[in-house]
Amino acid sequence: MTLPSYVTSALVPVHRAGWPFVGGGLAVSVVLGLLWLPLLWLGLLVTVWMAYFFRDPPRMTPLGEGLVISPADGVVQAVMPRRPPAELELGDTPLTCVSIFLNVFDVHINRAPVGGRIVKLAYHPGKFLAAADHKASDENERQSFRIETAQGQAFGLVQIAGLIARRIVRFVEQGEVVAAGERVGLIRFGSRCDVYLPDGVTPLVLVGQRSIAGETVLADSGRSAVVGGGRRN
Repeated sequence: MTLPSYVTSALVPVHRAGWPFVGGGLAVSVVLGLLWLPLLWLGLLVTVWMAYFFRDPPRMTPLGEGLVISPADGVVQAVMPRRPPAELELGDTPLTCVSIFLNVFDVHINRAPVGGRIVKLAYHPGKFLAAADHKASDENERQSFRIETAQGQAFGLVQIAGLIARRIVRFVEQGEVVAAGERVGLIRFGSRCDVYLPDGVTPLVLVGQRSIAGETVLADSGRSAVVGGGRRN
């Protein structure tokens, strides 16, 4: 029997980083249910939401030299020149930055915007301002990635914790080679991702546009005008 599309779209894997939350939610739900049965249903509701938050759907990443892929699901909040974080060592000159805001209902698995080697990883503790605040890029807790492509271009990816987010989780290590669209981390419960583009890379998204991690093309370096198929991640 073939399940309806609205059912199969909801039945997506839960990332392993979410298993402790789902398992803990189930255990707490049982304990609460022993105290008072209505609390069981409340606990199960929260547990289901946890599983929904940590969902990890597969994505089809477009292939093409020079394509920059969205690292996050969410809304493009800004496309503007911004000085990159000092820890990325990308210089003091402002670079084009594409900021994507994730609300608590978005998929929170973050993916590599380009393929290349992770030559720099830096964690910066900080505040927990609202992720939509322009000050968040400089003052909030963040995890920064510098990725250098085979062509020698350097891109910056910054995970920024928000007002609700309290933990940035990284899946990769410095020195690893990643493919565009590969999972590199997540931010728990609302956040933002900034992508810093090197000179000559043209943004292809607009403020207010929704992006899909691993699928939406954010920019193109101009090396490839044709997308050459896709890769399932």
